[in-house]
Order: sequence, then C-alpha cells, then structure tokens
Amino acid sequence: MTERPYVVLSCAISLDGCLDSTGPDRLVLSGAEDLDRVDAERAAADAILVGAGTVRRDDPRLLIRAPARRAARLAQGRPEHPLGVTITASGDLDPRARFFTRAGDDGPVPAAAAPRLVYGPAAAVSVLRGRLDGQAEMVLAGDPPRLGDVLADLARRGAGRVMVEGGARLGTELLTQGLVDELQLAVAPFFVGDPAAPRFAGPGHYPAGPGHPLTLAETRPVGDVVLLRYISGSGGDRAG
Repeated sequence: MTERPYVVLSCAISLDGCLDSTGPDRLVLSGAEDLDRVDAERAAADAILVGAGTVRRDDPRLLIRAPARRAARLAQGRPEHPLGVTITASGDLDPRARFFTRAGDDGPVPAAAAPRLVYGPAAAVSVLRGRLDGQAEMVLAGDPPRLGDVLADLARRGAGRVMVEGGARLGTELLTQGLVDELQLAVAPFFVGDPAAPRFAGPGHYPAGPGHPLTLAETRPVGDVVLLRYISGSGGDRAG
C-alpha cells in the first residue's frame, strides 16, 4: 500500500446535510466555539487541503488564528501555519485569493510561514505558473488529478496528518475512495431545505456502507452545534 498521511475530513452541515446555501453569501453553520475547535484541529495538522471550488467561493485563508497555537508549533520546530493545499483540474484560480496572498488578521503572512501547494494536470499547472508568479508551488497530479497520488506526495513531503476542509466534491471523492481516516461533522440546529444546495457526501459507492460502518468515537456539544467524530477501521489502526 502506498504510504499516505492520516486524513481528517472536517465539515459543518445543516440538519438536512447541506454544506452551504445557494445564496450569494456563505451560509454560517457554526459559531465561535466551533471555529475555535477547528482552529485547534488546524494547529494539529501538517497540511490543510481544500478543493479549488472552495478557494473560489469561500476564499479561505487556511491560517491558525490563535497566537498561542502558532507559538506552540514554532516551539516544536514546525512551520507557524500548516501547508495550504488545493487541487484544480481547470487552473481557474485567482492569485488575489486569500489562499495565495496569505492575508492574516495583522497583514500578509510571509510565504515561508504558510507555504502553498497547488496540484493539477499539466495544462492547469502551465497556466498557473505564470499567473501565480511564485505564490505557490505547482505540482503535476494527473488529468484528472489523482487523490491517492496527491496524498502520497504530501506524505513524502513530511505531512503525517492532513485536514480536509472542503468542498463537497472533494469530500465525496475522498470518502468513496476510502481515503478518510477520521470524519468530523459539526451539525447545526437548522434545516436549509433547498434541493439545489450543496450537500455533504453525494451519490457514490462508499466503503463505509451498512456492512462496514464507521466507529463513533465522540459526540459533544460545541456551542450551538453538535460534534460527531467517526473513525474508519484503518483510521483507528493508523491513529494508534
């Protein structure tokens, strides 16, 4: 088996499984307490992976907010922030996105403190190399990009724990390919009710079916949401 990191898929969803609404603004699914929990998970990760669609719609920074957590990473000899990673098939990424500018609360974060990787096929990599002007390292990853190869490359770069924060398509592909070791769902106390809204875990063949269920490792309230944490069979072995 190809070596790969321990993969944590983290999602906030509504009671009817929606990741977002179809409106122009991002749907707020969790509050300050859960955002702080997610910040702690980021601090524990070596890399944070999101799909290109998440970069375009949500404009995430993928930076650790709490100064104490950043200081703890530096004291451990780790980069101040985890490696930020995205995957694109088209190369449709804006160099002004916060993913690339590393716009922190107190101004831009130096590239060395928050390195960036972009995986994609040759055509996308060729376009982005000129457009990004050194803001991220470009890595060939097949056409379409192969998730197993991406994770194996991250492992070779020293990433032992990867946190995945979106989006719907990336999460579904990782789950259906059996590449998720731990699933963290923050469930908001409301419904979205829009049939066109993006949903967690779309149609597909999932290894964790009725005959091979995930193990429920934790349930707890976090502010107004409930955290459900599941471990796959291989995830429990890898975590140990």
